[in-house]
Amino acid sequence: MSEEAMKARARELAERAKAAARELARAPTAQKDRALEEIARALGEQAPAILAANAEDLADGRRAGLSEAMLDRLGLDEKRLEGVAGAVAAVRALADPVGEVTGTWRRPNGLQVQRVRIPLGVVLMIYEARPNVTTDAAALCLKSGNAVILRGGKEALRTNLALGQAAARGLAAAGLPPGAIQLVDTPDRALMLALLQQDELVDLAIPRGGEALIRFVAENARVPVVKHYKGVCHLFVHAAADAKKAVKIAVNAKAQRPGVCNAAECLLIDRAAIGLLPQLGRALVERKVELRAFPESLAALAAAGVAALPASPEDWGREFLDLVMAVRVVGGLDEALEHIARYGSLHTEAIVTQDISTAQRFCREAEASAVVVNASTRFNDGGELGLGAEIGISTSKLHAFGPMGLAELTAQKFMVVGDGQVRGGS
Repeated sequence: MSEEAMKARARELAERAKAAARELARAPTAQKDRALEEIARALGEQAPAILAANAEDLADGRRAGLSEAMLDRLGLDEKRLEGVAGAVAAVRALADPVGEVTGTWRRPNGLQVQRVRIPLGVVLMIYEARPNVTTDAAALCLKSGNAVILRGGKEALRTNLALGQAAARGLAAAGLPPGAIQLVDTPDRALMLALLQQDELVDLAIPRGGEALIRFVAENARVPVVKHYKGVCHLFVHAAADAKKAVKIAVNAKAQRPGVCNAAECLLIDRAAIGLLPQLGRALVERKVELRAFPESLAALAAAGVAALPASPEDWGREFLDLVMAVRVVGGLDEALEHIARYGSLHTEAIVTQDISTAQRFCREAEASAVVVNASTRFNDGGELGLGAEIGISTSKLHAFGPMGLAELTAQKFMVVGDGQVRGGS
């Protein structure tokens, strides 16, 4: 397809979405919920076809040499697909944010002022591998009154198209326009570039995937972009940490799903708690985690007979997305916070401590979209935090910070009611 044809196709997709967004903005909650109910039902009924499509994508991915982390993100099984449908149902059960009054006050001149939530309009979702993003984004945008254009990666094309059929069925059953949820059926990058130029029609682009994809989108878009470059998440084990909790949390944060953005990539341990390091190290190594330790931590692990490799400077601030973890001894809370400030990615930072004042200071000063006390970094997730699902985790601060749920897919407008007031002055 020629460049001009790609531009025309992008314009057509965006115009259909814009027209659908106007209908969605005035759709009643019951109509949107009916669509979501039907999407969840269709995901269950069409499970064999969806899983078959995913199996083909996985086979192609293995032949193409995709990493194990990428294959893990791509893969669906019956349990994961049930979770996908469950997320749609969870979004349906949430309160509709459209029309919510977030503030109201009266001015001295008698004007009544309100702030009210409204949809953003048209969202362009660009993502890699994870097919659950297809239905999560569709459900969240639909509930919040936004039309969405979904551009997944080529590695999940068959799976995404199969999931898109369930979404289309839900829209049709509820009498909503098909342009409300559109899947781009080609991985051609030229079409993605053309969509990113539709600043008159597309209100927000959300890239979700590797750092290279997100930087490409941010550098080439004429539409606003919510960024999430990478998840360099730290776990700080403080001097007042409970040993049993520290081990349990460290293993979960690193090893439960190492290929996701909220997995811990670096273990910081207070020098006053260095006696816990062998126990932590053994538990991680038992889960096949490769430890890359800096001199003081390397010596402590070696003395206890725990296998570890010398770390390199490049291991600071690195998103491994694998069973690899950097380890460093720090001289207390101040040094831990300094390390996080230098090498963190504003995603998730966690502390294990029984000292309340230390926990409070960590929460105030660790700069991240989520700070976690005595729990795994893996909880920085829309579903786990009660948002039903998430369209992504923003590590920029405009206009959202952290997991983006329904509220983050709205803007707020002022509604002003008067009784003949006019503004004075020259």
